[in-house]
Amino acid sequence: MTNQKGTVLIVDDTPANLQLLESILQAQGYAVRAAISGPMALKAVRIQAPDLILLDINMPEMNGFEVCHALKSDPQFAGIPVIFVSAAVDTADKLRAFEEGGVDYVTKPFQPLEVLARVATHLELKRHRDHLEELVQDRTRELLLTQDAVIYGLGILAEYRDPETGLHIKRTQLYVKLLAEHLKHHPGFQGYFDDTTIRLLYHSAPLHDIGKVGVPDQILLKPGKLTEAEFELMKRHAVYGREVIDRIAAGMHDDSAASFLRLAGDCAYSHHECWNGKGYNGLRGEAIPVAGRLMALADIYDALASKRVYKPAFSHERTFEIITEGDGRTVPEQFDPAVLQAFVDLQGTFKDISNAYRDEEAASHLSLSVVSGLMSDAEKSGAGHA
Repeated sequence: MTNQKGTVLIVDDTPANLQLLESILQAQGYAVRAAISGPMALKAVRIQAPDLILLDINMPEMNGFEVCHALKSDPQFAGIPVIFVSAAVDTADKLRAFEEGGVDYVTKPFQPLEVLARVATHLELKRHRDHLEELVQDRTRELLLTQDAVIYGLGILAEYRDPETGLHIKRTQLYVKLLAEHLKHHPGFQGYFDDTTIRLLYHSAPLHDIGKVGVPDQILLKPGKLTEAEFELMKRHAVYGREVIDRIAAGMHDDSAASFLRLAGDCAYSHHECWNGKGYNGLRGEAIPVAGRLMALADIYDALASKRVYKPAFSHERTFEIITEGDGRTVPEQFDPAVLQAFVDLQGTFKDISNAYRDEEAASHLSLSVVSGLMSDAEKSGAGHA
């Protein structure tokens, strides 16, 4: 509020009413502004929103109902309490005043003490409502920070099982977010990538390999090519990941947490699926969850562009060539065509992210090395897809 008691905007086309209300309110320490028409009132609100509005109903150009409707239609100003002031005592007018979003109704000629009592009451209610909203926002921020820390920690737990690279989590998070933002307005994803979903995708990405905690060390840490039987066990990490997340989700009763865990489960289970149906679990085309489609490309790019014990990091140019033209590891048909095209459009930014978060710099930037199993399972097995 602009002063301790609050700012009241008075809207009335009769100067005498404006002067009377202004004198009543100023005498009690309120800051007062005035407007003599509906359009002027809306302009005054946009310049500086008041804490409360006393609004006459019968005015030329734009009546009070229309003014209130315009305010309540704008989320920025919908929370300002509006007290209607009118000489009309008709019940229909009073009902419409509340239907349009008014919080109270004062009949002219008004009594000063009644006006002051109603103004004080609704300003106090607004203070309490604003305080509660601040508390909710603070608590929400605190919960989100805690959630993000736990998620990241779980991702690190999976990475410690397979110590290959330090910044896989961060890079793949950024790749997934980059792809999602680029596809936000793509006709094939219309209405899917809103800001909330993109945020949830970004924060669910670290859990894509959480299922590796269930893979035996002799398979997970084997430096050479996996046997066919070993590779079948390695592939199980996608199923294990979804099972772990589903068990967590079973104990949650919060809608936002459920949405997040659903995306995380999709990401864990389907990030090794292929558009052509030749992935781990045989999902094909649009049957593959969107989260998995994005993570599949992000994961492959990072695996190819990162150093491994059995190979140096491929250059961005070579990695781009493998993903878009195919080789023994991957083929273009492995990816959702729209996601692949997004990668082509964004490949320069992929390169920038890869260079900005190099693994060899991890030791100097992190007090505790975050290690990861970015070697694609297919590369370890020779199966031809990651």
